[in-house]
Amino acid sequence: MLEVMAPAVMDDPPWLDTAVSWALLQHATAGTAAETLRLVRPARIVAFGPADRLLPGFEAAWEAARGAGFAPVNRLAGGHAAVFHEQTIAFSWTVPDPRARAGIHERFREISALIAEALRQLGVDARIGALPGEYCPGEYSVHAGGRTKLMGVGQRILPAAAYVGGVIVVDRADLVRDALIPVYRALGLDWRPETSGSVGEEVNGVTWDDVAAALLAVVAAHREVRETRLDPAIVDEARSFEVEFGGGGR
Repeated sequence: MLEVMAPAVMDDPPWLDTAVSWALLQHATAGTAAETLRLVRPARIVAFGPADRLLPGFEAAWEAARGAGFAPVNRLAGGHAAVFHEQTIAFSWTVPDPRARAGIHERFREISALIAEALRQLGVDARIGALPGEYCPGEYSVHAGGRTKLMGVGQRILPAAAYVGGVIVVDRADLVRDALIPVYRALGLDWRPETSGSVGEEVNGVTWDDVAAALLAVVAAHREVRETRLDPAIVDEARSFEVEFGGGGR
């Protein structure tokens, strides 16, 4: 049974959504949390991956994010810097699994397929695969007809659970470009800003709620789901993780 949490806004403090995902992942690996899917309207953040923190330009990139008006945070999953803002959907899928490492690619394939199906139902020519020149490149990205990236995804593995999380850009792809241009320049990473797109550029008039509803409907069509709410105790626990996710540093 997949527990699906109602779409929520989580923007104060900016790193809290990531910290909640970490708390849920720890509970899942301990056997005290079920499989869950959360959709969140996030704050304006640039989320840096572990590989970014090893680069000589990391501190400059952290400050470049601030200069662009985005709070820098540490990612829970791997990959390079990605942008979240109020016209994106942050998705978090937590899976208890005693053989978590063995299912990495299966989970990637499942979440990418679900998101691509939802976007196609909205009228997007959604395809799965790495897009040449995309930011935070990955073989399970979802793009629009080989032109622009719409979704990026990463994964974090613990001994008995996995977290799959990422971002769907519903609108305002310009905000993604404006934040990542100085950040990637500081990190010394190459990318093509014109590959950053949005669902709204593909389907006129589509809203955040439209995309969230389409994704939840597709998930419910493929999985047995139960609606639930985030336990406030998990949020309280997550607030103790500021140093890990909001503190910066190497």
